[in-house]
Amino acid sequence: MNAPPDIAKPAITIAAIEDADVAAVIALWQRCELVRPWNDPAADIALARRGPNAAILLGRDGDSIAATVLVGHDGHRGWVYYVAVDPAHRQKGYGRAIMNAAEDWLREAGIEKLQLMVRPDNDTVRAFYEQIGFGEQKRLIYAKWLDGRDLTP
Repeated sequence: MNAPPDIAKPAITIAAIEDADVAAVIALWQRCELVRPWNDPAADIALARRGPNAAILLGRDGDSIAATVLVGHDGHRGWVYYVAVDPAHRQKGYGRAIMNAAEDWLREAGIEKLQLMVRPDNDTVRAFYEQIGFGEQKRLIYAKWLDGRDLTP
């Protein structure tokens, strides 16, 4: 008897990004509309790969990069960025699988709390995170561009 799709283990292999993956990962982030003009995804990838407090994990469906997450921590809290599932691979449990991999990575680093930011008008993404056990915490986020420019949305 087959398990229902929401609890069936997705057919995805998760591993760290490799040099040869960078262009495909950036293209995926662009397709998923995660890239903003003020963020250089290649620089974000390079920074995450430079030290032990961050990693970029990829979920592969065969030879295809189907999901990504940039996960890192400040020693107390874990954060995720660039959580993406290729539109051609959605509704297969890959989002949950890549987030589970990020949580495992943080646990192995001794980090007990994971936080993330979602734009308030992104109802689809908010519903996804609520479905996998995240809850909203009321916090104010303050920001400042160090080069003096105006805040971005």
